Amino acid sequence: MKFNVMAFIIPFGLSLMAVPSKEIFLWPSGAPGEKKDEVGPETIIAPKSKSDVQRISNVSQPTIKIFPAPESIANGTAVLVCPGGAYNILAIEHEGVDACKWLNSIGVTAVLLKYRVPRRKDRLKHDAPLQDAQRAMGIIRRESRKWNIDPDKIGILGFSAGGNLAVMACTTFDSRSYAKVDSSDNFSCRPDFAILIYPAYLVDRKKRDFLFPEINVTGGCPPCFFAHAGDDHVPAEGSILLYLALRKAGVTGNELHVYPDGGHGYGMRESSNQVSSWPTRAKDWMNAMRWL
Repeated sequence: MKFNVMAFIIPFGLSLMAVPSKEIFLWPSGAPGEKKDEVGPETIIAPKSKSDVQRISNVSQPTIKIFPAPESIANGTAVLVCPGGAYNILAIEHEGVDACKWLNSIGVTAVLLKYRVPRRKDRLKHDAPLQDAQRAMGIIRRESRKWNIDPDKIGILGFSAGGNLAVMACTTFDSRSYAKVDSSDNFSCRPDFAILIYPAYLVDRKKRDFLFPEINVTGGCPPCFFAHAGDDHVPAEGSILLYLALRKAGVTGNELHVYPDGGHGYGMRESSNQVSSWPTRAKDWMNAMRWL
């Protein structure tokens, strides 16, 4: 992880952040495919140093938490936030809560997704988390009027593994990856746009010349914003190739930023590297695309 911590990129501070709601469980009768005692009790792991991050492990009851946009600046847009953590833990603060605070500062309602980790045995790494993300998108649309959200302005933001999850949500929306539970699953699970920050697991780290086959890019995919550092151990070629695939499929409105350096895992933390400007670039893109 290559960054120098200086400050959080939250220009308006806590005063413009609404009080988040209580956690809402995604699966009233338990998450699909879960095996009893497959993972231990959910655990919060505190940072061990200033450069370390808070983690959550052993999530078996996925939830969403709503961070409503302040009424004075709310624009009706909502974003589902997916923290990273290699599909083994969730970096819940600097890639989760702090991202929600930033979204609130630009008038966007944030929905923090606490998806299932670690990886389940005998399942693809993204399988259970994708079920959680699709379910969350349906719930947001079902509750959009209650939460003062425009159902046609719901995006997704993901970091690292959470970026991979966001990509999977953008490319598999044609069908749910689980059996219908209730009326939430009648609503579309397609994000209207995506913000992908150093998305992982898109290409082979050595070959770096093609997207993995599970990433099925079509003309129905939403427009995407990308931010990646050239010296990231997660190859920037993944973002580049996905950007090109979207263009080839006829998806317009995409924006790609590959910075000279910055490493991996900076999230919402400011550093001496230019990559820390990505929230400003993302805000400009959202404004140009009329999401704000």
